[in-house]
Amino acid sequence: MFIDPELFGLFVLTGLALNVTPGPDMMFVIAAGTRGGRRSGVLAALGIGLGGLVHTAAAAAGLSALLLSSTLAFSIVKYAGAVYLIYLGVQALLARAGSTASPAPAAPPVDAAPPSDRILWRAVLTSVMNPKVALFFLAFVPQFVSSAHGAIAVQFVLLGAAFCATGTTVNVLVGILAGSMRALLERRTGWTRALDRATGLVFVALGVRLLFVGQK
Repeated sequence: MFIDPELFGLFVLTGLALNVTPGPDMMFVIAAGTRGGRRSGVLAALGIGLGGLVHTAAAAAGLSALLLSSTLAFSIVKYAGAVYLIYLGVQALLARAGSTASPAPAAPPVDAAPPSDRILWRAVLTSVMNPKVALFFLAFVPQFVSSAHGAIAVQFVLLGAAFCATGTTVNVLVGILAGSMRALLERRTGWTRALDRATGLVFVALGVRLLFVGQK
């Protein structure tokens, strides 16, 4: 077996506890769901999960160690991610700024693909450009790797994939709930605009938070 069964069970339980704890990834999914509906929430969750797989592969290949050892590499990734999140936030804040008093066209169903269907790739980029996620995988996963069970890289990938799977499951449920809240508020005039603005503020806050993240 590539993984110690006892270590794997402990890993899954510990990972699940971390997955259900609100953090930047979950806040991104909530923001996406409340802005675009259930579909956007689910796509955001899947994107965050894919980003986690990228970090898992990078950590297994030793690339995450570069972020740990190089201040320049860490800063480049951090600032790129922060700017991107702030850009998404400003975009959400200004999304309805040009509306007028003329009758608005009928709103599409909440689950219809919105113009921002690119949310999947936005979520992937957001996760990939967060250096703290890379360092998390580098610090957390090795604690559950056993040299007695063969190739370390293979164990690393399997454990990382399991963590991403449980995290994605949790985030999909969160995204559906957030999107359902959007569906309920769609019928109330003024509420959706306020929700869009709140979503924009969440994205900006996540970006600003990332700006102050330290390397250690």
